[in-house]
Amino acid sequence: MALDGLVLHAVVHELQACVGGRINKIHQPTDNDVVLHIRAQGQNIKLLLSANPTYPRVHATELPYVNPVEAPMFCMLLRKHVEGGIIEAVDQVGMERILHMRVRHRDELGDMSSKLIVVEIMGRHSNMILLDPSTNTIIDGIHHVTPSISAYRIVMPGSQYVAPPEQEKMNPLETNEAAFLRVFDTDSRDEPEQRIVAAFSGLSPLIAKEITYRSRNYAPGPGGQFSFAPEALWQAFAEIMTAVREHKYEPVIVEQSANGKLFFAMTPLTHIEGPSATYPTASACLEQFYGDKAERDTVKQRVADLLRFLQNEKNKNVKKLEKLHETLEDSKDADKHRILGELLTASLHLIKRGDKELQTVNYYDEEQAMIRIALDPLLTPSDNAQRYFKKYTKMKNSTAIVEDQIAQTHQEIDYLSTLLQQLSVASLQDIEEIRDELMEQGYLRDRNKKQRKKKKQDRPALACYTSTDGVPIYVGKNNTQNEYLTNRLSSPMDTWLHTKDIPGSHVVIRSDNFSDETLLEAAQLAAYFSQAKQSSQVPVDYTLIKHVHKPNGSKPGFVIYVNQKTVYVTPDESKIKQLSVTIK
Repeated sequence: MALDGLVLHAVVHELQACVGGRINKIHQPTDNDVVLHIRAQGQNIKLLLSANPTYPRVHATELPYVNPVEAPMFCMLLRKHVEGGIIEAVDQVGMERILHMRVRHRDELGDMSSKLIVVEIMGRHSNMILLDPSTNTIIDGIHHVTPSISAYRIVMPGSQYVAPPEQEKMNPLETNEAAFLRVFDTDSRDEPEQRIVAAFSGLSPLIAKEITYRSRNYAPGPGGQFSFAPEALWQAFAEIMTAVREHKYEPVIVEQSANGKLFFAMTPLTHIEGPSATYPTASACLEQFYGDKAERDTVKQRVADLLRFLQNEKNKNVKKLEKLHETLEDSKDADKHRILGELLTASLHLIKRGDKELQTVNYYDEEQAMIRIALDPLLTPSDNAQRYFKKYTKMKNSTAIVEDQIAQTHQEIDYLSTLLQQLSVASLQDIEEIRDELMEQGYLRDRNKKQRKKKKQDRPALACYTSTDGVPIYVGKNNTQNEYLTNRLSSPMDTWLHTKDIPGSHVVIRSDNFSDETLLEAAQLAAYFSQAKQSSQVPVDYTLIKHVHKPNGSKPGFVIYVNQKTVYVTPDESKIKQLSVTIK
């Protein structure tokens, strides 16, 4: 469900609270999103402007955003031209999905100037553009559009701004009954909702279906059967548009019972069967609908290169492990070379230089069978015997080395598996911490060592869940958080949990007095944030922090523990969502 003109109309009405407000801070947490911190009417408003190609939107937000260490160029440009400025107007262009925000700002010379922020919500063509309205010149855009991409309009610094092409549709808020009925005068095989979408700007197919469905209330046929009538459609259309004109919105999200798909609108969606939830504001509705989706989409983009890298590294180690096992299997034949060397030594008097093989009795065989021993004709009989003894010594010595390498490779595979699991549940902040860890461990090149060291001094943010008994339960979602939580934050008598022999998060109950219910909830979290998230009856070990230790020189996040007990739980996302969570 895309954000349509009616939704943007509701959002723009809410954003009138920003008019007259001052833009105090500007951040750009992702390549597509800008967050404006506004002080207006005695309150702080955090406004999200997103040109995300999948989830473009504009709304007030309460979500925390992780900002990059270095602000992107577009963010620096906005700070230069509009930070500290006063918002003079927030308008929608007709009923199109285009928002204009006019900002009055004092330039570097101290003179007052106006700038215009244009947010175009057009799917994958969405953009955010900063203009000088006095000359209609583009200062810059969050996404550049070159002549090779579009011949109609260019979005580059210094270019003249050209608005998206008009669709030549009627404004539904300014349409009277006569104009509406003319839409249905012509013969057409199109369904009523298709005609409505084609004729009126800002109306999505979802709202058109709702209008068609509501018209049944105004055109009952014989026996209660629906009879299509343009006049009935007009009454349903007018009902919704009147509510929009009067700004009487009912933001709602509906889950369709048939397939679990979610839909949202600023009016009840009576044509969709399924549970619905209403929200006090359009922004709250949009945040609920898009928040997790947009973050997961951003995380997916940020994490793609790390997933490929870690999976490749894991595959290399799996292949290495196979070769090491083959070498170890071969080394089991070391005694065979020793026996051959001893048989040659006992038969030196029978060998002449230049012989290619020796046939002799195998005294080590119970049946005393004859054996053929290959010889190097270029070596003396004694050197041939020594050649077999050297092979024996080399293979015997390599066994210990290979066994040690096998153990190290197993640890490497476990470590990489843990990182892959952590990336599967990572937030944007978690990803950056995992990337820093890979740089520290030498897996990735560290291109910004000084700034990374500066960040490293900061305390990692941890997810803190509150059990039904009010006990805090902390969850580390990467090795940086795991090490801080287990080795620094927790007390000796706190309880530590981790899935048994399965990559997952460190979980700590920050209390020495809690109920069995709290223990099970903590075990649920440990199982949920593990590689066994989709499994049932997951074993979760728990013990006191004082029994958990990190071996010297071990990989980040690796610990050993004793005196543990085990509880079995089946991860249940609905139970996890019932627990309140904060970031500390």
